[in-house]
Amino acid sequence: MADAFTIHIYVPDGDPESVKFIDRMNWTGMGIAFPREKWPSIKQRPEFAKTGVYVLIGYAGVDDDDDLPTIYVGQGDGIRNRIDAHFQNKDFWESAIAFVSTSSSGLNRAHITWLEYALIDRAHAAGRSHIDNGNIPQEPALSESDKADTRAFLKEILQILPLVNLRAFDKPRPVASASPATESSLAPPSAPEIDMIIVPAKQEGFERVFLGENCWYAIRIAGGMLSKVKYIAAYQSQPISAITHYAPVDHIEPYGEGGKYKIVFSEPAKEIGPIPFGDAPSGAAQGPRYSRFEKLKTAKQLTDVI
Repeated sequence: MADAFTIHIYVPDGDPESVKFIDRMNWTGMGIAFPREKWPSIKQRPEFAKTGVYVLIGYAGVDDDDDLPTIYVGQGDGIRNRIDAHFQNKDFWESAIAFVSTSSSGLNRAHITWLEYALIDRAHAAGRSHIDNGNIPQEPALSESDKADTRAFLKEILQILPLVNLRAFDKPRPVASASPATESSLAPPSAPEIDMIIVPAKQEGFERVFLGENCWYAIRIAGGMLSKVKYIAAYQSQPISAITHYAPVDHIEPYGEGGKYKIVFSEPAKEIGPIPFGDAPSGAAQGPRYSRFEKLKTAKQLTDVI
């Protein structure tokens, strides 16, 4: 079990959506989280003259169906000038968090170069964001003692980031799991339990993700349904307008920072039907719908399933 800890958050202007100073007892660092629009009014604060690292967070419009944030990780001997330059020439970011040392010895250039490397490396490994930095930098050399101290500082950073709703540096952990489903493990016809989600899919995303990656993401799922979903079925929109494939679910994990999820299949999707839209009411297939897998096996049209 991880050690318990206490976080102190100071909100200088009384607005919880505005600037926040974050620290912990017995830590030599401080986090400063702020929205982009506040930068001109706070940039002269003395904390931004310190050596540190920072993360810019926003959405770059990489894909209309993609809810992953875009991040940029940077560092500087004085982070004010670096962030100020990004305020002028990087449009994607909406908020930022910076980390500086409160110790008299402080962070030096070697420390922050290693922290920048470690954060970018973790972000690539987690796969929960688009990274504006480009290539992963090489790990810089540090003495054994310096690396131990810097790893400890990184650990503190990583414990704070989820508290400001930034999880791009941690691999997603399943929030629900299902035993690999097979044809012989189907629920009996009389079972009333909902066990399937039907998702709408455009052709390009369906072929690239549902068939190519054996998963489907950026889905909103009700919290009470997370443990119930054992199957996923794809309704292909125009011009097909039919449910054409299904797959058993292995697990469900968070996707992005907006409360959506990724469903990972336990085996590749299988064809079914097709089950056409038929006489379903307008809009019936515009968002996720819940149903029972047994209905999918006998359905002649969409209304038989939903």
